[in-house]
Amino acid sequence: MTRPAYRGPLRAVVFDWAGTVIDHGSRAPMGAFVRAFAEFGVAISIADARGPMGLPKWDHIMAVGRLAHVSAAWQARHGHAFGPGDADRIFSVFEPMTVAAVRDHADMIPGAVAAVAACRARGLAIGSTTGYTRPILRELVPLAAAHGYTPDCLVCAGDLAAGRPTPLMMYRCFADLGVFPPEAVVKVDDTAPGIAEGLAAGTWTVGVALTGNEAGLSAEELAALDESARHPIRARASSVLRAAGAHWVIDSVADLPQLLPEIESRLERGETP
Repeated sequence: MTRPAYRGPLRAVVFDWAGTVIDHGSRAPMGAFVRAFAEFGVAISIADARGPMGLPKWDHIMAVGRLAHVSAAWQARHGHAFGPGDADRIFSVFEPMTVAAVRDHADMIPGAVAAVAACRARGLAIGSTTGYTRPILRELVPLAAAHGYTPDCLVCAGDLAAGRPTPLMMYRCFADLGVFPPEAVVKVDDTAPGIAEGLAAGTWTVGVALTGNEAGLSAEELAALDESARHPIRARASSVLRAAGAHWVIDSVADLPQLLPEIESRLERGETP
């Protein structure tokens, strides 16, 4: 039996963390990945570290280790192909490195707190999912709270049997927030796996181009660029997020409040994600 089209209001927004609401350019995890591999005698580039961003961190390490040139370097250094046991070893140093790194990258993205307040003013619940583990998020949550950001639920990589790009963390948000159906929810993220997570759960998805992983710029670096310099960065990041299936791509989470009426108008017409 076909479920009738949902024509009600939006009920929740689920935000990613690094690169979406905090840590402009998603700098903390990027640096930790590079340093963690270096601890084991293998150099990886910033591009290598950023490629799988958004995945649960163990999965991210595994994806980097399986890159052809990284795998070859690992084989040369350690005498065997990169495997799950190696990912375990790297993760054991990566996690505490990231716990330390987030302390230095905990500034809220400009406009994020105001955007969340605007969502709450519309009656929306605020959820969050992240590729970060609980120990990392335990460090980050009070830092974000001090800046005025406290979401209604926190779902981390490792909380469930699988993380991104599966919908399980989103399902946990639905249950924790008491919101349904999926089309009453918007997922906001700066990475392809985070967009895939929202799509798998059946929500609207909004990609964030200029403040996140794909651009990789600090707030100061971005502010120093004129529009002609921003344009190719925006275009490249937007193309990745659109290819992942994002329904909309905005420069920053600060732009989200202006987009919400359009999403609600689509719902009123009976459209679905």
